[in-house]
Amino acid sequence: MDLQSALHLALPELILAIGAMVVLLVGAYRGDRSSGAVAMLSGAVLVAAAIAAAVGPLGEAFNGTFVMDRMAAFSKVAIYAASAVAIVLGHGWLSRVGNAKPEFPILVVLATLGMSMMVSSGDLISLYIGIELHSLALYVLAAFQRDDAKASEAGLKYFVLGALSSGLLLYGASLIYGFTGSMQFDAIAEAVRGEAGAGVIFGLVFLICGLAFKVSAAPFHMWTPDVYEGAPTPIVAFFTTAPKFAAMVLFARALADGFEGARDQWVNVLIIISAISFAVGAFAGLMQRDLKRLLAYSSIANIGYAILGIAAGTEQGLQAMLMFMVLYMIDITGLFACLMALSRAGKPIERIEDLSGLMRVKPGVALAITVLSLSLLGLPPLSGFWAKYYVFKSAIAAGMWEIAAAGLVASVVSAFYYLRLVKVMWFDAPPGEVDRSPSEARMVAFASALFSFPVVLLALAVLDPLARTAASAFGLG
Repeated sequence: MDLQSALHLALPELILAIGAMVVLLVGAYRGDRSSGAVAMLSGAVLVAAAIAAAVGPLGEAFNGTFVMDRMAAFSKVAIYAASAVAIVLGHGWLSRVGNAKPEFPILVVLATLGMSMMVSSGDLISLYIGIELHSLALYVLAAFQRDDAKASEAGLKYFVLGALSSGLLLYGASLIYGFTGSMQFDAIAEAVRGEAGAGVIFGLVFLICGLAFKVSAAPFHMWTPDVYEGAPTPIVAFFTTAPKFAAMVLFARALADGFEGARDQWVNVLIIISAISFAVGAFAGLMQRDLKRLLAYSSIANIGYAILGIAAGTEQGLQAMLMFMVLYMIDITGLFACLMALSRAGKPIERIEDLSGLMRVKPGVALAITVLSLSLLGLPPLSGFWAKYYVFKSAIAAGMWEIAAAGLVASVVSAFYYLRLVKVMWFDAPPGEVDRSPSEARMVAFASALFSFPVVLLALAVLDPLARTAASAFGLG
C-alpha cells in the first residue's frame, strides 16, 4: 500500500493529531480566556474524526501495524462520541468551579488519539504506543485540580500503578516476541497455531494482566476507587466510558487476532478475571457511602460482564461485548451527568445521604437517576437488561453455564446498592434545597434516561447488526 492510501486509512487519527496541535496553539496564544473556544473546536475535531471513521475506507496500513476494519470503525465512532460528551460536561463543570482551562479539552483529544490507535493496533508496538499516549493524558487529567489534595493524590496513585501495568505489558510483549520472533498479531497467530509454548503462555498472561489494569478489572482494580473519589467528577465520567471501551476492544483484538491458537488458555484466564470482577464489584459496593466510590465498584462489576463476552471466545461473544459497552457507556454517562447537575450551597453532592428526598426538590433529576440506576441493575426492559442479556446469552451458548449463573447472582447482590439510591431519593426527608441544575448536565442526564427506555428498543434494531458486523472482523467461530 502506498503512503497516500495509508494516510487515507489513518485519516481519523490525522484529524485528531492535527486538530489537537491547532487548538493547542489557540489555547497557548489566548490563554485561559480561550477555554470555551478551545472546547468548541475540540468537539468539532472529534465530530470530524467520527465522520471520517464512519465513511472512510477499510484495510491495513504501515506493514500491518495499523488496522482499519469494521471493528475499528464501529469502536472509533463510539469513542469519539463519548469523548465529545465528556468535553461538554467537563467544560461546564470546570467553569462553575472556576477552573476552566484550555488544557482540559486538549488532553481529552490527545487521550482519544491514543484510544484510536489502540483499537487499530496490529502489533504489540502500536498497542503499547496507543496505551501510553492515552494513559499519559489521563494521568494529567486525574490531577487536573492541582490545588485539591485528593485530586493530586489520585493522579499520583494512577501514575504509579499505571507504570506498574506498563511494566507488565512490556515484559509480556518481550516474552511473546522472544518465543514467536514477531511483534505482529498475524505472525504471532501463525507461531502459536497448533500449540503455544510455555514461554508464549507466560508472556500472554503478563499481557492480559497489563490490559486488565487498564480496564480496572479485579484483581487489578486497586487504583479505581481512590482515583474515582479524588478526581473531578466529569473526568471520572470520562475515565469510565471511552478509555474502557478502547481497552476492551484492544483486549479482544490482541487475543482474537494474535492468540487464536491459545484460545483454551486465555479463555480460562478471562473467566477467572471476569468472576472476580463482578464478585468484587457487587460485594465491595455494598459498603460504600461515597457516590463516586460506589460507581467505581459498579464499574468493576460491569467490566467483569464485558470480559465475559470476550471469554466466550466466539463472534457472538464479541458482539455481546460491544453491545454491552455501548449501552453501559450511555447509562454511566447519564448517571455522572446527574451528579454534576446536583449541588447544595455550591458544594457538589458526593454521598448517598446527600440524595435524601431528591424526588421532592428535583423530581426530574431524581427520576433520571432512578431510571439509570435500575438500568445498570439490569431491570427489563431498560438498556442495562439488554446489555446483560447479550453477555449471558453468549456465555451460555459457549457452554459457560456456571459463570453466567455466578454473574446473575452478582447482579442480584448489586441490586442492593442501586435500590438504596432509589429508596433514599424517594422516601427519605430532604435536608435542604438543591441548587439550580446546569443545562448541559441536565440535558445529558435526561437524554441518557430516555435512551435507556424507551429509545433503546428502537436503537437495538440499529446497534445489533452494526455490532455483529464489527465482531465478524475477527473471524472467530
